[in-house]
Amino acid sequence: MNQSIEIICIGNELLIGKTLNTNAQWLAKRITTMGLDAHRITIVGDKINVISSVIQEAIHRKPSFILITGGLGPTFDDKTLEGIAKALGSKIEVNKTALKMVKEKYLNYALEIRMEAVELTPQRVKMAKLPEGATPLSNPVGTAPAVSIKHENTTLIALPGVPHEMMRIFDESVVPLMNQAAQGVAYFEMSIHSTNVMESEMAPIIVKVMKNNPYVYIKSHPKGSELVPHIEFHLSTTANDVSTAKQYVRNVLLQLTELIQKKGGKIKSVVSEI
Repeated sequence: MNQSIEIICIGNELLIGKTLNTNAQWLAKRITTMGLDAHRITIVGDKINVISSVIQEAIHRKPSFILITGGLGPTFDDKTLEGIAKALGSKIEVNKTALKMVKEKYLNYALEIRMEAVELTPQRVKMAKLPEGATPLSNPVGTAPAVSIKHENTTLIALPGVPHEMMRIFDESVVPLMNQAAQGVAYFEMSIHSTNVMESEMAPIIVKVMKNNPYVYIKSHPKGSELVPHIEFHLSTTANDVSTAKQYVRNVLLQLTELIQKKGGKIKSVVSEI
């Protein structure tokens, strides 16, 4: 099974630098630790044609999942669901289940603030207008439901842009689906922090170690400078089980440590992250 996943983040606030895109970072980390591949992250604004185009491009690459964040709310610039419908060539219509979810949320809000009723305005009903054939996913901490829709072998999931809503829905409704796609693949990572050796000196060594250990990816992250070198070497891999993944990384850890020391470097710390 194709285990690649694409993330599409929607919102003008992301493009103008008003809002930091923490959703993409959080999702990419969660996806990776489940043994899946975050293949691409795309950011677009609140325009139906642009949203539709980028979704169609992603579908053409045939990932297992396309995760879309933002644009599910009641305001004029929340256009994600219309963009999905256009991309799939489907109608957008009031989904009875989604409307019930939205209605119950506002009834609960009315009870909390001791109001007799909360009107289902067109803006509120808008959150229940989904692409034809879509399934609403319960939002336990917000109003707008998330949305899941299957297209050929790709599952599109639209999540709210509000981080705590997105995280909660992802953990409760999306993780079980992705664990099935991961098919038991295990992920493991470690980091080595070294000093006294330049990144430029280590570059050919990294290539050599990766050639001898094709299952492990090594990425160097300079923390200091060439004159005062401090480098983090991040080691990561996937395998059919956790013990094998750990062994892959530990083999590289030993080799890399020895080669760093031969270059006159010092190991400052070793951190196991998973």
